[in-house]
Amino acid sequence: MARNREAYHEYFVEEEIEAGIELVGTEVKSIRAGTLNLKDAWCGIKDGDMLLNQMHISPYDHGNRFNVDSRRLLLHKREIMRLYGKVKQDGYALIPLSVYFKGSRVKVKVGLCKGKKLYDKRQAAAEKDAKRQIDRAMKERN
Repeated sequence: MARNREAYHEYFVEEEIEAGIELVGTEVKSIRAGTLNLKDAWCGIKDGDMLLNQMHISPYDHGNRFNVDSRRLLLHKREIMRLYGKVKQDGYALIPLSVYFKGSRVKVKVGLCKGKKLYDKRQAAAEKDAKRQIDRAMKERN
């Protein structure tokens, strides 16, 4: 339903974790309508729970429920504590990469990410450009 493309540009994604999300009211209907934005979203761990912050879900037109600021992600305690250790000691960040449906349930793919430096971003852009030129040359040859 939504993808955080900017996350792949800003971070190296070391690991991807699938988590459920606790939603209230008519948020699932609003997500099905495609009114979801992950651009500035981030995950944090507080009191043993992983929370998804600043994910914007527009209010459902036919509903009367207001949005909440943070939503709880559903993971095992052991997995949350492992991620908490990585974030605190190794300087990783937890970034939501995508939101999708698995059956009737809404799932969030969370990435354990390390920030890119400016020269890493330039190198990735140069590699992408070189690949595009190679593909174009191969297409013209055929």
